[in-house]
Amino acid sequence: MRRSAAETKESILRAARERFALDGYDRATIRAIAGEVGIDPAMVMRYFGSKERLFAAATEYDLSLPDLVAGPADRLGFVLAAHFVDLWEGSEALQILLRSSATDAGLAERMNDIFATQLLPVVADLTPDPDEAARRAGMAAAQVFGVALCRYVLRLPPVVAMDREEIVAWIGPTLQRYLSEGAAVTTT
Repeated sequence: MRRSAAETKESILRAARERFALDGYDRATIRAIAGEVGIDPAMVMRYFGSKERLFAAATEYDLSLPDLVAGPADRLGFVLAAHFVDLWEGSEALQILLRSSATDAGLAERMNDIFATQLLPVVADLTPDPDEAARRAGMAAAQVFGVALCRYVLRLPPVVAMDREEIVAWIGPTLQRYLSEGAAVTTT
């Protein structure tokens, strides 16, 4: 069965995501990725040019974050929590990135890039001070990634047993605090 160029490219990306997740960047090979798709390794190179460019394309992820400025100020955390739960539930690619980024420096860097280019600007729209926005976005990311790690990687039974609404109800207030309340008080 012949595939179109777009279908072939998508098949390569799907196989690359799986291979990078299983083997990490260093051990994943173009030959193994091509083998999973049933094509010659030269075809992978034709579409992506290099292993580095394939990796960048395979780990690209659009969080499609909601416009928090337009929403009700007292519901920001709940909106963001619901959005992230829906993302994790609906994206095997994002789960793979999370699982693998804990042990693979290249994937960890990609997760940092996603954070810096997507979440930080959304939070910066809420907070005029860039340092404060970075801290708030970092804490929001830590909360969301921590829950995702416990639910999808470690599979902590109480967290796995929760439904979407329960998770949103638990983490929504924490995210709300990170996004909208005054700066944290330092204790020394």
